[in-house]
Amino acid sequence: MKIVGKGALHQSLGAYLKEKRIESGLTQSEVANKLGYSTPQFISNFERGLCSPPLKNLKVLVRLYKINPSELMDLIMSEQEHILQKALNVKTRKRA
Repeated sequence: MKIVGKGALHQSLGAYLKEKRIESGLTQSEVANKLGYSTPQFISNFERGLCSPPLKNLKVLVRLYKINPSELMDLIMSEQEHILQKALNVKTRKRA
């Protein structure tokens, strides 16, 4: 079974993280060093939406970029909801 739209989550999260890194005045190399990577390629991959950072790194990025954790969770949950809606062929879910 193919997972529908997983790349959309990576891309949305990547664009968000890139924006926050730039707002923080950090380079990809500086962030890579803080996360223990030897090359900024990992940060580039996150930002281009090729993959998402591991949860332990996401926690560090929240602190490093001074991100509101709720804002990040809302982004991820919203994107996951869109993925599920597509996969299950559901238009929109009514909220309580």
